[in-house]
Amino acid sequence: MSPARGFGGGAVRRRLDRDRWHFQHGPIDCIVGVEGAEEVVAVALEEAWARFGGVLAELVGELPLLREDLSSGRAAIGAAQGAVARRMVAACRPYAEAGTFITAMAAVAGSVDEELVAFFVRPGIARAHVNNGGDIALHLGAGQAFDVGVVADPALALAGAPLAGRFAVESRSPVRGIATSGWRGRSFSLGIADSVTILATSAARADAAATIVANAVDVDDARIVRAAASSIRDDSDLGDRLVVRAVPALPPALVDSALALGAAAASAEIDAGRIIAAVLSLQGRWRVVGAVGAAAGDRVEHAGAIDVAGARCVAPPGPPWASAAAVC
Repeated sequence: MSPARGFGGGAVRRRLDRDRWHFQHGPIDCIVGVEGAEEVVAVALEEAWARFGGVLAELVGELPLLREDLSSGRAAIGAAQGAVARRMVAACRPYAEAGTFITAMAAVAGSVDEELVAFFVRPGIARAHVNNGGDIALHLGAGQAFDVGVVADPALALAGAPLAGRFAVESRSPVRGIATSGWRGRSFSLGIADSVTILATSAARADAAATIVANAVDVDDARIVRAAASSIRDDSDLGDRLVVRAVPALPPALVDSALALGAAAASAEIDAGRIIAAVLSLQGRWRVVGAVGAAAGDRVEHAGAIDVAGARCVAPPGPPWASAAAVC
């Protein structure tokens, strides 16, 4: 395969190292990692690449529906046509049916991940991951594992700061999707969390839940800078809803209050069976909800509530603005 070439009206790819590729098409930016028998990997990569080239056009074709508030009653929830769009809607549907504002775009990155990682679930491939801006889908063959690093502040990570924490996901774990949301990321958030990392059985479910839980991490403080999403990006699916743009240093009591609201939302997600665990971060303070260690294979370390030595896992090279989580 060539190091870089176009496909499907603008999709490009380049090889990062022996096991990892960078697939990019417009706003879709994925690090694809796969290990296994060379001939099997080569076939699977070509199939995944061919599929990748058509994903953006499919999503653009259904964009009005995907940007609609699914809880409003105006959107026809069953109207999505493409495989990725249907997955997005399915992941967001439980929240919409409960009357919570959400659009299908809350699960777009995780849904794209799942579409691609499926090509690597075959004999001869030991493990694979697709990391789309820090939202990750995993495939793990028997006895395989991935180390996952948590990044609370992408700017600090770019400056060379150690990861905020790490955990291992082993093949015996049900976790196959990891997603992170927060006001510091590339997507807008209604809450003030630095990061909310969700572990779930699928990347699409993790992506939608990360949005919901991160939105719940919030307090009333006049110093928090908020702005209408539409004033920052005129095509935002959030419309005129106020999104967080800056958070000053807050008193510990307010940080704890905000984290408690997020932890309650994460607990509700676990009770509903939509996620397995969550790790919440705000200004150096942390909350872990659910059995992260058990879910991840009993090896978990993170900053704050549980002290951790220097992380041994480093974020892979890729789009510098993207990673809120890194697979190693």
